Amino acid sequence: QAQLVESGGGLVQPGGSLRLSCAPSRPISDYDLAWFRQAPGKEREFVAVVRRNNAKYYAESVKGRFTIFRDSAKNTVDLQMNSLNLEDTGLYYCAAGSVILSSMRQRETYYYWGQGTQVTVSS
Repeated sequence: QAQLVESGGGLVQPGGSLRLSCAPSRPISDYDLAWFRQAPGKEREFVAVVRRNNAKYYAESVKGRFTIFRDSAKNTVDLQMNSLNLEDTGLYYCAAGSVILSSMRQRETYYYWGQGTQVTVSS
C-alpha cells in the first residue's frame, strides 16, 4: 500500500508557471509515476508519466510546456508546468503503478492515487 500526497497547486495567470510535487510514502523507485488532471465536467485525463527506467511520456496537449521528473533526494515526482493556459485548469492527481506502454495513459492502470491539488489558470 502506498499513499501519495500532492502539493504546489494554486492560481496563476495565463502564461505563468507552477510546479507540482507528489510525495509517495514508499520509494519512488518502486513505481511508474504519473500525473492526471480533471477539469470540471470532464473525464480525468492523462498528463505525463515517468517510468522506473526514467522514460517519460506526455499528452500532446502539454508536450513542450510540461516536464515530469523524479527527485530522488526528496523522493518526489514533480511536474513543472510552463506557459499555462486556461485549458490547463483542473484538479491534478498523482498516480502510481506498474504500467505497460500500451496502457500508460489509462487511469485504470494505476492503483494508487493522491487526493489531488487544484490548478486554476485565470486572468
